[in-house]
Amino acid sequence: MPLVPPPRPAASPAADIPPTSVLTANQPEWSVGELAGALKRTLEDAFGHVRLRGEISGYRGQHGSGHAYFSLKDGQARIDAVVWKGVFGRLRQKPQEGLEVVATGRITTFAGKSSYQIVVESLEPAGLGAWMALLEERKKQLAAEGLFAPEHKRAIPYLPRVVGVVTSPTGAVIRDILHRLEDRFPRPVLVWPVRVQGDGAAEEVAAAIRGFNALGPNSVIPRPDVLIVARGGGSIEDLWAFNEECVVRAAFESVIPLISAVGHETDTTLIDYVSDRRAPTPTGAAEMAVPVRADLIATVTDLSGRAIGSIGRRVERDRSDLRALARALPSADAILAAKRQRLDLAEARLAPALAAGASRHRARLQLLLDRMARRSPDVALANARARFARIDHRPLTALRNDVQRKGEALSQLGRRLVVARDASLERARALQARRSDRLVALTDRLTQAGLRGIERRRDRLEGLAHLLGSLSYHAVLERGYVLVRDAAGLPVGRAAEAAAASRLSLQFADGTVNAVPDGTPDPSVSAKLAPRTTRTRSSSGAEMGKPKPASAAAATRQGSLFDA
Repeated sequence: MPLVPPPRPAASPAADIPPTSVLTANQPEWSVGELAGALKRTLEDAFGHVRLRGEISGYRGQHGSGHAYFSLKDGQARIDAVVWKGVFGRLRQKPQEGLEVVATGRITTFAGKSSYQIVVESLEPAGLGAWMALLEERKKQLAAEGLFAPEHKRAIPYLPRVVGVVTSPTGAVIRDILHRLEDRFPRPVLVWPVRVQGDGAAEEVAAAIRGFNALGPNSVIPRPDVLIVARGGGSIEDLWAFNEECVVRAAFESVIPLISAVGHETDTTLIDYVSDRRAPTPTGAAEMAVPVRADLIATVTDLSGRAIGSIGRRVERDRSDLRALARALPSADAILAAKRQRLDLAEARLAPALAAGASRHRARLQLLLDRMARRSPDVALANARARFARIDHRPLTALRNDVQRKGEALSQLGRRLVVARDASLERARALQARRSDRLVALTDRLTQAGLRGIERRRDRLEGLAHLLGSLSYHAVLERGYVLVRDAAGLPVGRAAEAAAASRLSLQFADGTVNAVPDGTPDPSVSAKLAPRTTRTRSSSGAEMGKPKPASAAAATRQGSLFDA
């Protein structure tokens, strides 16, 4: 059977195409992805990194992926902003709804929404007013959690053995603290060097506080008894590291008493509220940490003299009291005279009392002997033997009678059990016979029902097989039709699909033939066969070509775009 190609619409004449369409067709074509990529490169090359000032809008926290999405807006426009997960954790200032910030990042596009956006790399509050508003908001939040409550404050040790200092090792602050400690009371000082401003300063200060608290009592480095967190004066931006939440929480969790000495006396940071003591200056923190050694020595000397004098006076007073009590004590003879007299009287009364007691016990013993003589044990034993001899034959007779009565009752019970057993066996045999008959009847009914069910299903299966044979597209192929499939095995129903396919599979009734289209359908063949061809669809959904008588008048010549 010859292969019948699918119908193809005839080409329109060139005279029907407007001149503007011809010019548009000669311009290069862009895909959507190519245009989006070109716009992205143009925007990134023209702007690169920028700093934008605006108000955060639409921030709802981090996405489930860890990224953050929001918008920056002012009174005239708005721009989408995104903070990637890796950058979000390093931001010193986290996004907050309504906060005015200065965002640094690069401008790019997002092809999925045909929009442009800024990829934020850093955030900082815009202006002093924003800093103060953020400080007050954070202060209220931490105060509501109880971090500034007075009951959490601890007393500073009077004379610490080791002083820990968290500050910059190169500034004047550490020299002032060491100099003041040396003047007042020299103590061992452990310095944990940190950055006191800039990116990462807050994390270093929090890590230093937690590091000092992590030292154990038996560690090589001694654990400080008091901590001083110090820094010189500066602007609110310079002191902002000590307003970070991580520093405040580390100071609150510190087991070691902590003195904050950040800035000058007029500077206030959040660590001042959570620390156990606040010093106006780093030098003042050193004065709070240790007492004055000379004053302590003078106080100890004065207290030592007062203690020695007090002990001497107490000893002398006790000695005088002891002499007075010794004179008031009676002599040993006066104390023992009455005791000796009582002992002599008791000794004199002891011999007559012993004799009288012996006489009473002797009389009582004689009375017992007389009673035993009147009621001899031998007589009582003989009486008991006589009573036992009189009742010797009675228990044996009673036992024999009881055994005989119980034997008769047991025999009667056995006869009743035999009768009951025979009756039960008879009932069981009758019940078994009835159930056997019923089982045979049910078995016959089940066999007949199974045979009838199998016969009904066999008839239905044969009917479905006949129906499947009549509806199958193989019967259509037997009548001379062809099923065309592409390389993926899907039916091809249009000439354009057949021309665009890399490979075709033609299924006949007796087999399959592979074909490769040249990609350019023959217009003359298409024009000649178009009126003669009709389409039909098999039971599987594939369209079939069915030949019809051709008409020579239906063929037309394909026009040219350049015909005038």
